[in-house]
Amino acid sequence: MKDSKGWDGKLRVEPKATITNPEALEDPDYSDSDAPPVEEIEADEDLLEDEDENVEDIDLVHFRIGSIPALRLERFPKLQRLCLRQNQITRISLPPSVASLLLELDLYDNLISHMKGLEDLSNLTSLDLSFNKIKHIKNVSHMAKLTDLYFVQNKISKIEGLEGLTLLRNLELGANRIREIENLDTLTSLEELWLGKNKITELKNLDSLQNLRILSIQSNRLTSLDGLSALPNLEELYLSHNAITELSGLESNTNLRVLDFSNNQVSKLENLSSLTNLEELWASNNQLSSFEEVERELKEKEKLQTVYFEGNPLQMNGPAVYRNKVRLAIPHIMQIDATYVRVS
Repeated sequence: MKDSKGWDGKLRVEPKATITNPEALEDPDYSDSDAPPVEEIEADEDLLEDEDENVEDIDLVHFRIGSIPALRLERFPKLQRLCLRQNQITRISLPPSVASLLLELDLYDNLISHMKGLEDLSNLTSLDLSFNKIKHIKNVSHMAKLTDLYFVQNKISKIEGLEGLTLLRNLELGANRIREIENLDTLTSLEELWLGKNKITELKNLDSLQNLRILSIQSNRLTSLDGLSALPNLEELYLSHNAITELSGLESNTNLRVLDFSNNQVSKLENLSSLTNLEELWASNNQLSSFEEVERELKEKEKLQTVYFEGNPLQMNGPAVYRNKVRLAIPHIMQIDATYVRVS
């Protein structure tokens, strides 16, 4: 039965979804703090049943382990290295007797969001928490023996909490959300600093890193090379995929062996005369167009073996004669782009 307007007396509500957490659409790593806890998958068998109690290394990669205590690690009094990569661990929980003896802990690619349960790891020399969900660096300053620390692909926005790590040699913070280089003053032993794929706009606060040999700051937002003059021991510098327009500020870095400024906006090859130890120059996909500049800046560098100029006007305006012109400009060169060439 219907009335004169065709209505049958039933109320119909058009289905419509209401999004209570719209930020989840913008952030692929979004996690709701009010959501039910992630199910922890316990080992359905004793994965370490056949291990000798005197074992020093344990590797359990991609076993879907959800809880470290389920492994009953206290049975291994001599354990020094523990690798639990690609599991579903949400928190760090180690027996004190095991934690105090561990030298290396690898929890790469898990579901850890908070740096807790690290208090007894006083002898640790290497800690890898890459590919987790960590937002803040905490509770590591007591690990005075750390030499290698990895936080690749997390959600860290600030460099902090590293005071006391005076023996740290290698720090990896690539693929995070860092906007500023800071709080590195106490890391006087640091030799390698990896900051690629962040949001850094300026090279600063590096002066205390007198032992730094490798600096990687690819895929950031740099426009200038200012800030490196106090790093005399720098040997490798990786700057690709930024917005750098000119090569200035490297005059004091005379020990540079590798310089990579590919995929920037540099139009002139200049200011490299002091880099007499240069062995590799990576300059692909810039705006370099002058073979005269190539000869002037690089011909006298006797240690130079490899150059990359593909994707520049140097190569695109005359691809058939490009390599021959580079060889004429740098007679002793051994590799041009991916091609090995004879030494004259």
